[in-house]
Amino acid sequence: MRTRQITLPPDAHILVVKLATIGDLLLATPALRALRETYPQAHIDLLVTPASAGLLDGWEVIDRVIVLDKYLFDYPQQLFKNPRNLLRLRPLWHDLRDGNYDAVLLMHHLTLFFGCLKHQILMRATGAKWRIGLNNGHGWFLNVRIKDNGFGAMHEAQYNLAVAEAAGATTSDKRLTVPINDKEHQQASQLINETEIIEHPMINRPIIAMHPGSGGYSVARRWAPERFAQLADTLFQDVGGQLILMGGPEEAELHQQIIGMMQSGMPVRSFAGKGSIRVAAAVLEQADLFVGNDSGLMHLAVAVGTPTVAIFGLTNSDAWGPYTGGTPGQQALVVKLDLPCMPCFYRGHDLGTPEGCMTRDCLAMLGVDPVAVAARRLLRKTGKWHSMKEVRRGD
Repeated sequence: MRTRQITLPPDAHILVVKLATIGDLLLATPALRALRETYPQAHIDLLVTPASAGLLDGWEVIDRVIVLDKYLFDYPQQLFKNPRNLLRLRPLWHDLRDGNYDAVLLMHHLTLFFGCLKHQILMRATGAKWRIGLNNGHGWFLNVRIKDNGFGAMHEAQYNLAVAEAAGATTSDKRLTVPINDKEHQQASQLINETEIIEHPMINRPIIAMHPGSGGYSVARRWAPERFAQLADTLFQDVGGQLILMGGPEEAELHQQIIGMMQSGMPVRSFAGKGSIRVAAAVLEQADLFVGNDSGLMHLAVAVGTPTVAIFGLTNSDAWGPYTGGTPGQQALVVKLDLPCMPCFYRGHDLGTPEGCMTRDCLAMLGVDPVAVAARRLLRKTGKWHSMKEVRRGD
């Protein structure tokens, strides 16, 4: 069967599969909202990885989060080396069978053969009548198929919405969402205010958050640390403010490297590994500007409404650029070069080269000025621009 769109029962049991990192899960939140708005009486479960499992806890859209450590089964060799890992799938198999799902929605591209095989087994294990997903010619196991025109033909958030739409679900609210509770807001405020940086209010603001890392997958996405240091110095000379470096505990050394390279007197702190990912979201919510590489934290900044400058090189900005969902007043800009080889990672229907080429000209040739111009533009639009010349005259 090759149905383009179906309608589910009002009380349907729905499983959404998004075995991805935090950034990719955020890009699925508009589609999840569409399912809940269209089927308010439905039972909606979400299958995720351990890394993103806590991101949407407490969000009323989701009834239950199920966790699968997919990274134990990424390659066939892993099964040969550790066949006992298959035993870990037994509880999941019972969960999927006991869910009595009417439909399972796969929010992934079918890029690699082994991945297609895993997704087929996973979806058939649910016993669901409807198996819905993107089809690039390899979706033989789907019976509701949405044409996949390749990475970047649509934004990833739009592809996810298209999968939800195939199940009859729509929404006018296409914002990314991360639920943040009062405790997490309080922890973020304590982090930001734990040290009084400078008494002068014009220098205390703006709060500029930067993420010079990229997570563990494809560190080739990173703009050079010395460029981040130069950017911070440039913005401090222009607008004052303070700098917060964001990232996981594995990026603490990178933060110290940047701090050591800075030449200005800009107050700077590293929040590497401080607090959960949702505390990080609450910190970003209080920032006046975010500048960072293509990463989950960039999407997190967009989700909380922080003006965002996203630096792209080898990755596909048409697929993974900041997604505002048409939210009025939300500001986000992509800064990148225009080289004929870009993007080389996730291009067309292929994975491409996660580590890029030897020289990585797409990032090596991207100077500080274009990023600084984008940052100033957003600060002006949001009213957070304060000329340091005016501050000095006030002194």
